[in-house]
Amino acid sequence: MPPSPAIAFPPIYFPPAAAPSEGPSVTIPDVPGTSGFNITEFVVVVGFGTPSQPSALLFDTGSDLSWVQCQPCTGHCYQQNDPLFDPTKSSTYDVVRCGTPECSAAGGMCNGTTCLYNVNYGDGSSTSGALSQETLTFSSSRKFSSFPFGCGTTNLGDFGSVNGLLGLGRGQLSLASQTASSFDGTFSYCLPSHNMTRPGFLSIGAAPDIGKVQYTAMIKKPQYPSFYFVELVSIDIGGYVLPVPPSVFTSKGTLLDSGTTFTYIPAQAYNLLRDRFKFTMKGYKPAPPFQDLDTCYDFSGQSVIFQPGMSFKFSDGAVFDIDIFGVMIYPYVDHPAIGCFAFASSDPTDQFSIIGNTQQRSAEVIYDVVAEKIGFVPLSC
Repeated sequence: MPPSPAIAFPPIYFPPAAAPSEGPSVTIPDVPGTSGFNITEFVVVVGFGTPSQPSALLFDTGSDLSWVQCQPCTGHCYQQNDPLFDPTKSSTYDVVRCGTPECSAAGGMCNGTTCLYNVNYGDGSSTSGALSQETLTFSSSRKFSSFPFGCGTTNLGDFGSVNGLLGLGRGQLSLASQTASSFDGTFSYCLPSHNMTRPGFLSIGAAPDIGKVQYTAMIKKPQYPSFYFVELVSIDIGGYVLPVPPSVFTSKGTLLDSGTTFTYIPAQAYNLLRDRFKFTMKGYKPAPPFQDLDTCYDFSGQSVIFQPGMSFKFSDGAVFDIDIFGVMIYPYVDHPAIGCFAFASSDPTDQFSIIGNTQQRSAEVIYDVVAEKIGFVPLSC
C-alpha cells in the first residue's frame, strides 16, 4: 500500500512513559517503514560484519531467518537505500557448511559444501542465496558472533528500499532463538504512533517490570511452529462488546504479527464491528474504500475527530487497549484527511485471524518465549 503520512490533525499529547531498563537487554530505535523505506512494516538499523556495515532491516515476528542483500548479486536484487552488504570487506564472514544443524534448520540444500537457503513469503516475495554467519552489531557494546543469516543474491518482491529482514519468529534460526541463552528468551518492541510524538524501539532481552503489563498466554500451533498465537475471544468498541461467541475467534486462532499492516477477523465478527464503527462515525463524510478497507471517511475541514475506543480481550482475562491511532489509518499522501477503519474481513479460506501492526502501535509488546506469554503495555512510545 502507499505510504501512510502522519495524521494531519493536532497531535494528542500523552505523558512520557518509562523507557526500557538497560538490565540484561539491548535496545535500539525503530521507525515506520513509511519514513523513507516505502513499506508499511517497521525498520531498525543494525550492523553486519567486521567492520560493521549498517543495514536497515524490516523486523518480522512471522519470519525466522534474517537476511540481507549481498554482493555479488548474481540473481536479482531490488534497489535499496544503502550499498549491498559486501562479504569480502568483513573479516568475520563465513558460509554455513552442509551437514550442520543450522543448515538442516534452513532446509538442508547445498551447493558443494556451502549451505543454501530459500524463503518464500505469503505475498509471493522470496529470497535465496548462501546461508552464512556473521557478527551482528546492535550497539557498540552489544554484538552477536556467528549469527546465522541469509546472504541474499536473488531477492524478489516488494521489500521497499530496506536492506533485508530481521526474523523474530520462534524457529531455530531466528534472532529471538539465537540470543535466547544470553537474553532470557525475551524480546519486545514498541511501534510508534502515526503522530510520531515519541520514538519506538526494539529490545532484545528482559523487559523491565513496570507493573502495568497485561500478559496473555502464547499459544502454540504445531502446523505453524514459528508463529506467535494468542487466544482472542472478544472485541470491545466504545463499550459495546461484539455479540459473537468466542468460538468465532478461537476455532481458527489469532496470530499476532508485526509484519501485517491491518487486523483481519472472521466476517461474522467483522460485519458487526464495522457496523458499530459506522454508527459511531455517522456524522462524518464517507469516502471510497481503500484496498481491503471498506470503511473510509473524508475528514477535510475537521479540526477534531471523535472516534470510539477499542480493546481486545483474551481467554485468560487479559485486555489490550488499542491506541487511538491504532483504530484508523490514513493511506493517501495526496489526500491526508482521508482515514480508513484499519480492520478487514478475513477470507473464509484463511487459516487464522491476524492482529496487525497498526493495532499494536504505541504499546510495548513483550514476547516472553520461555514463559510462553505475551504482554501489552499501552502508551509506551
